[in-house]
Amino acid sequence: MKLHYSASPDTTNSMTTEQLRDTYLIQGIFQPGQIIAHYTDLDRMVVVGVQPAGAPLKLGNYKEIGSSYFLERREIGILNITATPGTVTVGGNKYELGHLDCLYIGLGEQDVTFSGDTQFYCISTPAHMKHPTAVLRGEDIKTPPIGDPVNANKRVIRRYIHQLEGGIKSCQLVMGCTTLETGSVWNTMPSHVHSRRTEVYLYFDVPQDQMVVHLMGEPNRTRNIMVQDRDVVLSPGWSIHSGCGTAAYRFVWAMGGDNQKFEDMDAVEIKDMR
Repeated sequence: MKLHYSASPDTTNSMTTEQLRDTYLIQGIFQPGQIIAHYTDLDRMVVVGVQPAGAPLKLGNYKEIGSSYFLERREIGILNITATPGTVTVGGNKYELGHLDCLYIGLGEQDVTFSGDTQFYCISTPAHMKHPTAVLRGEDIKTPPIGDPVNANKRVIRRYIHQLEGGIKSCQLVMGCTTLETGSVWNTMPSHVHSRRTEVYLYFDVPQDQMVVHLMGEPNRTRNIMVQDRDVVLSPGWSIHSGCGTAAYRFVWAMGGDNQKFEDMDAVEIKDMR
């Protein structure tokens, strides 16, 4: 498990490209036959990539978490990001996840195993009480596209883990996925910040030889990170989190912090960006 320590806005503004990427960018979380985990001090969120590659993989424990097993005081959201189905076994119960299906596992589950020729993207946050294990199918979330082609931001937002009706209930984890339609490339613009919550982005289905320019930093002192397919960006509460791709793509967004209100954000007008 790699540890990631956050930096202040002033420090971030003076970082070199390499320092910026080392602090906020996570790469290579999907490796055949491995579980790759990264721990950030930002709301103590853990980013996990799982690629069973034929042999089952069991979610182990890590010294950095400080518990006797991974979910002793944590919860986790799991999304299958490939078109190939896979299975997650929780305490003897099997859950098959297809493309963009989401599984939530609450505090207290000790035995979690992944199998299948696929890739599971996982986000974990601390938890104070148990919520039941639950599945939400991507195809069951009927949300019409928002945005428009004129502004290159027509997209579909699927919300999986949240407190509103129809969502999977959790302690603090909020998780969803946004799909940009062909010809649309902008996400989260106009931008916003929310000092109450950390946000983590996984960019995926970025076409080969294409990229996304991820914008971060304070609204009046923005920085950028070039990301490719299956790269993860950590976003502190004081930072914007927007992006523009050279082609359409998808991204998983996940949050942990003081509340679960999707609409809790401090908007930044485009004319005020610097």
